[in-house]
Amino acid sequence: MTTRPLPALLALCLCASPGLLRAQAPAIPDWALPGSATHQQVPPPADFHRATRTTETPLGVFTAQSDIGGAVIPGSASFDAATGRYTITSAGYNIWYTRDEFRYVWVRMSGDASLAATITFPNAQGYFDRKAVLVVRQSLDDDSREIMAALHGGGLIHLAQRPSTGANLKENFRIKRTPEQAAIPARIGIEKQGDSFSLYISLAGEPMHAAASGVTLHFDEPFYVGIGFCSHQPATPDSAVLSAVVLENAAGKAR
Repeated sequence: MTTRPLPALLALCLCASPGLLRAQAPAIPDWALPGSATHQQVPPPADFHRATRTTETPLGVFTAQSDIGGAVIPGSASFDAATGRYTITSAGYNIWYTRDEFRYVWVRMSGDASLAATITFPNAQGYFDRKAVLVVRQSLDDDSREIMAALHGGGLIHLAQRPSTGANLKENFRIKRTPEQAAIPARIGIEKQGDSFSLYISLAGEPMHAAASGVTLHFDEPFYVGIGFCSHQPATPDSAVLSAVVLENAAGKAR
């Protein structure tokens, strides 16, 4: 019988089973990888879904938080009562196309609603298309009907909606900012009055003003209202900070 020296035997075991020493890297579908000079992000397959994971623990003015679409790397959110800041971390691949992956901090509501927040990105080197969002959703499913106001890492602000379950998100309004403008924290708000939605913005500390209005989308009651973030890089978590959050069960309160 031939015996192997211990180092050789250990190397053989590690080659056969590398998970003994390190966790297996998450499997990221090619379509979910962010766009680059050599890669184009495309819509997910029509039948692709992941279950949402929810933690029903109150956080500030919200009642729970969820990883919408079950991102392969779990997200998190925290609230600093002393500063009024919510920090949301996520490696969700996107909030677009026919399904979403992002960390969502939410409350269920009925009737009218106003939601506003000042948004900053602590990591100055994050992906340009990462987005912090204010979202109204019909459900916690990854393909839910929804409307969102979003601020991207590159400075883009837009209002977009998924008009029905599983439909593609479509843009209703956008405004671009220069890199210099994007370095200034922006404040955005979304208001629901019946089935009509409005986007409010403040780009340089001025009073918030309506940038878009009269966008219609119906939600059955109750629905979900909350804040969220995705890094747009499904294997790389990033964070956004949303502060001075205003949440009112009434229209006309975004400020």
